[in-house]
Amino acid sequence: MTAPDFNFGLLIEAEQLIPWLGHERLRIVDLSRSSVYEQLHVPHALHVRPAQLVRQQEHATGLLPDEDGLKALIAYLNISPEHHVVVYDDEGGAWAGRLIWNLHCLGFQQVSLLNGGIHAWLGREFPTSADVEFSRPVDQLVPVQLGAAQNYRVTYDQLLKQVTQNAIQLWDCRTHAEYTGQRLAARRGGHIPGALHFEWSTAIARQNHLKLQPLERTRERLQQLGLQSDQPVAVYCQSHHRSGLAYIVGRLLGWNIMAYDGAWSEWGNRSDSPIITGESPL
Repeated sequence: MTAPDFNFGLLIEAEQLIPWLGHERLRIVDLSRSSVYEQLHVPHALHVRPAQLVRQQEHATGLLPDEDGLKALIAYLNISPEHHVVVYDDEGGAWAGRLIWNLHCLGFQQVSLLNGGIHAWLGREFPTSADVEFSRPVDQLVPVQLGAAQNYRVTYDQLLKQVTQNAIQLWDCRTHAEYTGQRLAARRGGHIPGALHFEWSTAIARQNHLKLQPLERTRERLQQLGLQSDQPVAVYCQSHHRSGLAYIVGRLLGWNIMAYDGAWSEWGNRSDSPIITGESPL
């Protein structure tokens, strides 16, 4: 059995989804707050909690789940290799982007972000539902291919080596106060040496239902900062939540972008990691 031709890219608009609502091989996933989902959501959407997307350790709160955790996520989503997954949230795409990154890491590519999420959906006055979605169990679940993660994820040890060798571009998408170390969200504040700052929400058009800003505008601003599109980029925030959207933006721009899921919760809580405070020298 082959997947139907949804003709969906990594980013889709609300009107593209309408004709496919209720299709047996389309899985719509809602990562909005529970209170929002219970009130209204895209028809047939399955609700996922952010806690289902992360694994916590003592110093790192947003790590990629282990193999059992990823298998549990796939079983909950109830998706087969023939499914296409469309993800959205109520915050502009950060948690939705994080789920897409998880799926990429386990080897599943048939996934799209709904531009603007529930806000854009409501802005078009498309139908909503308050029903809890249940689907018939699929015959074959998506297999978890852990080897795929190396193309999308960078670990602390890998990143430390690359930073020491000045062999990686770094995009810090936290707030400016976090980046400079004025606001502490870990034992130590500041940023990874060489990291350039571009806050994740800057890529969102708040006046346009939280849809993404025009990609060329975002590309120009990132390049003005010094990020080179032909070189690998690693993105991070505090727990690889906000950087979920930054990861999607990088993919849409055609970049070789990975995410550091240990993020500042790991880097800033360690006593031995190199840290820069204040503004970037660049």
